[in-house]
Amino acid sequence: MRLICLALLTLPLAAQQHSDWIQLFNGKNLDGWQPKIRGHALNDNFGKTFRVQDGYMTTGYEAYGDFDERFGHIFYEKPFSYYRIVVEYRFIGDQALNGPGWATRNSGIMLHSPAPETMGKDQDFPISIEVQLLGGLGEGPRSTANLCTPGTNVVMDGKLVTRHCTTSTSKTYDGDVWVRSEVLVLGSSFIEHLVEGETVLEYLMPQFGGRNVSGHNPADKPDGQLMEGGYISLQSESHPVQFRKVELLNLEGCMDSDSSSYKDYYVKSNPGSCK
Repeated sequence: MRLICLALLTLPLAAQQHSDWIQLFNGKNLDGWQPKIRGHALNDNFGKTFRVQDGYMTTGYEAYGDFDERFGHIFYEKPFSYYRIVVEYRFIGDQALNGPGWATRNSGIMLHSPAPETMGKDQDFPISIEVQLLGGLGEGPRSTANLCTPGTNVVMDGKLVTRHCTTSTSKTYDGDVWVRSEVLVLGSSFIEHLVEGETVLEYLMPQFGGRNVSGHNPADKPDGQLMEGGYISLQSESHPVQFRKVELLNLEGCMDSDSSSYKDYYVKSNPGSCK
């Protein structure tokens, strides 16, 4: 815990002083991403659910008719373990026909997922840690950057948390405003959610377990095992959403200061990356 606290104190300043962020979304096309929509095979982008529109990664449902629980996710091609990710998003338009009530102005950043190739054709959600992105409904508070846990659990205040969703302390964002959500991920030890630069939720020890996922291979859900890393995906849950920035700072690399590959902001050593 001491090392985690030290990392949290020093990382934000260091992260602002370099230009090593990886642009996961290039603003032009979906290169490097793989869609997986429930009821369809991996890379079958049914109805162009995921598309680039006006330079934004956008979800749309014009070809759907009835939404019919065709939840979708678009996976980045590489896994990560220790990193900082920034996603800037906004909700637009109207929800797809017969989309679930809870999915109105609802999307998410899914972290620590098994490889997208492991998802069953009819699997609803990837086994993952979800940073739930919600837009306000114009009728009271509705926080964003909440935690949901499809097939997973976490630890808070020294106790295993098995409820599906935990509300953050963020403000409500009504309308079509852009919102900056940021997540600090330190492997299987610590995860922190931030909105517009403010910490709104944090927890420890992400691990396989729990419910709220279906259609998966049980072998991909070894309950109780810590989740050290995995794939990142963005959701299509029946309400149109746009992403204008998806960028990542890898915090795992060469920590040998005599190497040309050394970076002072790394918090996890990977000797194989040293030159």
